[in-house]
Amino acid sequence: MKAEAILSVLLLAMIVPAFSCDREKDPQVAASPAVAADSSWPKLNLPSDSGPPPKFDGDRAMQYVKDIVKLGPRPLGSANHKKVEDYLVSRLQGNEVEHDTFTADTPVGKFAVHNIIAKFPGKKDGIIVMASHYDTNYPLRNTSYVGANDGASSSGVLLELASQLRGKPNEGYSVWLVWDDAEEAMKPDGSGGLPNEMPFMEDSLYGITHLAEKWQADGTLKKIKAFLLADMIGDADLSVERDSNSTPWLENVIYEAATRVGYQSHFFERNNEVDDDHIPFVKRGVPCADLIDFTYGYNNVFWHTPQDTVDKLSSKSLEIVGAVILETINILDRMEALPPK
Repeated sequence: MKAEAILSVLLLAMIVPAFSCDREKDPQVAASPAVAADSSWPKLNLPSDSGPPPKFDGDRAMQYVKDIVKLGPRPLGSANHKKVEDYLVSRLQGNEVEHDTFTADTPVGKFAVHNIIAKFPGKKDGIIVMASHYDTNYPLRNTSYVGANDGASSSGVLLELASQLRGKPNEGYSVWLVWDDAEEAMKPDGSGGLPNEMPFMEDSLYGITHLAEKWQADGTLKKIKAFLLADMIGDADLSVERDSNSTPWLENVIYEAATRVGYQSHFFERNNEVDDDHIPFVKRGVPCADLIDFTYGYNNVFWHTPQDTVDKLSSKSLEIVGAVILETINILDRMEALPPK
């Protein structure tokens, strides 16, 4: 995930007081209380806030995270990577699961890639996709880096979403959960204290790009009403940023969902510009939103380092994000018409 260079805090303070930036380049973000709701987008016709708020088991999601992390570093091509694949599939037994497998040709060789898609049917015509990557950084494969927040936290949230959706057809759109593979760069991209040998966007997102291409070819893409991505959402000090690469109206729905469940203080205090798993779908005109907290420790110090461990995470953060996702889906299900991208 995503850094060409990490600039020093002092230099940034001298140059510019507040700015928006790419996730692949710099973890600094611009603080601004005005970014919570994007007023430049026409007002949405939202359904009324009725019924009890959704419940999400953050403790159970955290156990999934711990199970994944316990398997060790999981870079592409490793034995641990295969163990995590098997673990995810085992937790989805009894669900409709699609396996999207292919061979990726990367700058460091050819690798088997495995996207896992769990499908939960709905009564409305259309699909809401919720995604998370599950691999860890390949250039850090010889370290103890386990990606507790970066990959495991969001994968655990998706597993708990699966348990919430299982066995009860959704009144609204079908929901597809995607654990996408080979998201991380294969060559050092400037993150984790390693040199910048290749830009992130030229050497990453292999699994999700393949899936976007496949769904475009077979017509599935036209059925997707919204693509939601979760990434780095377990930080105990949770602050999800507004992403300028995401679709404004969909981010506004997320903020409305956060407000309805009482968690708006954890969302959109800062702006960021994020290159992440949603980009292949953004490029194909699908409404997308990235739920990401890209301030993991002071100056993002824990990101892509062996310090990304479970003790930095909180089950409450997982509960917050999971509840907001469920409420977002609930709002989308009940909106009379979804805006175009």
